[in-house]
Amino acid sequence: MNEINVTYNNKKYKYQEDTTLLDISKDFENDFVGKIIIGEINGRVCELSEKVKEDSKINFYDFTSSIGNRIYESGLIFVLAKAFKDLLKSDIEVKYSIDKGIYISTSKKITSEILDKISLEMKNIIKKDLVIEKTLVSRLDAIKYYTKIGNMDKVNILKYSVNTNVNIYRLSDMYDYFFSYLPISTGYLKDFKLTYIDSYSFVLGYPNIYSNYKIPAYKHHQKLFDEFKEYDQWCKKLGIENVSSLNERVSKGSIDDLVLLSENVQNHNLFNIAETIKSNKKIKIVLIAGPSSSGKTTTSKKLELFLKGFGLKPRSISIDDYFIDREKTPRLEDGSYDFESMNAIDIESFNKDLKNLLDGKEVKIPTYNFITGKREYVTDKIKLDENEILIIEGLHALNEKLTYSIDRKNKFKIYLSPLTVLSLDNHNRIKTSDNRLLRRIIRDNRTRGYSASETLSSWKQVRIGEEKYIFPFQDEADVVFNTSLIYELGVIKTYAEPLLFSVLEDDENYKEAVRLLNLLKNILPISNDNIPHDSILREFIGNGYFRV
Repeated sequence: MNEINVTYNNKKYKYQEDTTLLDISKDFENDFVGKIIIGEINGRVCELSEKVKEDSKINFYDFTSSIGNRIYESGLIFVLAKAFKDLLKSDIEVKYSIDKGIYISTSKKITSEILDKISLEMKNIIKKDLVIEKTLVSRLDAIKYYTKIGNMDKVNILKYSVNTNVNIYRLSDMYDYFFSYLPISTGYLKDFKLTYIDSYSFVLGYPNIYSNYKIPAYKHHQKLFDEFKEYDQWCKKLGIENVSSLNERVSKGSIDDLVLLSENVQNHNLFNIAETIKSNKKIKIVLIAGPSSSGKTTTSKKLELFLKGFGLKPRSISIDDYFIDREKTPRLEDGSYDFESMNAIDIESFNKDLKNLLDGKEVKIPTYNFITGKREYVTDKIKLDENEILIIEGLHALNEKLTYSIDRKNKFKIYLSPLTVLSLDNHNRIKTSDNRLLRRIIRDNRTRGYSASETLSSWKQVRIGEEKYIFPFQDEADVVFNTSLIYELGVIKTYAEPLLFSVLEDDENYKEAVRLLNLLKNILPISNDNIPHDSILREFIGNGYFRV
């Protein structure tokens, strides 16, 4: 057998032709925090069972990497589905992320004791280190198989695939279809936790890259939980249970009504929030926060219009104008300025001005000069009229430390996020963070001229900031406002796909671009013709009523 040259970490090694990535990985396992779970051959992601047939450049990832963590998650879902099938003769429905875990629902009633048995069965499956085998089969044969066993969620999503063949994974006697890679055996999935919620739902927790690679203790966020469930139930009432349901509407040319209905319902919900604010005379400040690409600007502007309709006079104040002088700004480990830190804001001056405004005094509001890195006082003094109300939108808006001098009864806090409830099928969810990332790729390109690769490069730092400064304070909100639109992924597809295709194979972000393209290829495109100009989606795709 011939020898081949394998380049790993810029060093060359010799192996026999057809050596598997698994065998090669054993020589480098000490380089990783966890067990190597996936490999890469010449930039192409491959399971560890893949054989290296020629001179190649390879790489490896464990569960502490983004790609490894996703594979770990998918593997756990497969094991969980297998345990449910074996013990309860039932299936699970993987819904959405909640507090760094995954919300799972089931059609069969469960108790905490039953969930403990499911957990034990999962541990037994993992302990046995059962092989997870990938097989390439005809898409039509896969459709026939899933039709036969009654898994119509798989049938319906495969119906809209353009692939001739698809990968099917086998775990013992169970076959499943996943849109990500899987570990080669169950033994890679050591740590997980099931947390009971109610008779038909629970949360799957696993080592998280934003929790120091440990399983975070589940914390129940009731407002967020209720908003997710309410939106999910509303989608089901409309017959939109997953992406294939949306695709069916598109293929029949009946999407326009869904667009207008979705927009009207979202406007109605925001109108109700404005009505709540108007009805409470004590509220003087409205604080709005949410993760990146949640549609904060459009939401703020629309809320202002609704409040004006109730006779109030909203006035916006930007937290950014209270940045401290640039040379005093805290720095990150790499030496760059940490503008996201609370310490980058002059909290004392901000609170003093807010307090004076609410006390009826005249205040000169600063303007931050981002060129000089200094605050300037170039505008006239302002004074709040009787019906005026302050609107403050920003990263730290939900944190009580930002407005510590203002009595809580005078503040109304809004947490917003595009809560994505549509899944590809019962075992393959679409992450809210992916929805936000796609929105940001489109907006960054349109408004800043950034390439998709540039946005992908900055996304990790954005997510770290959200985990640090936004998510821990979501329970401070008086209300959660969902900024997602049931139809939006079809529109996003038409804008995001060309940008993602521009990421070249030698780009460090190529793998992530391919992952997002593989997600979007399951969704039929939707035209933007009938999207209202005041839609939150316009903040990203353009041609909106509000300037952003």
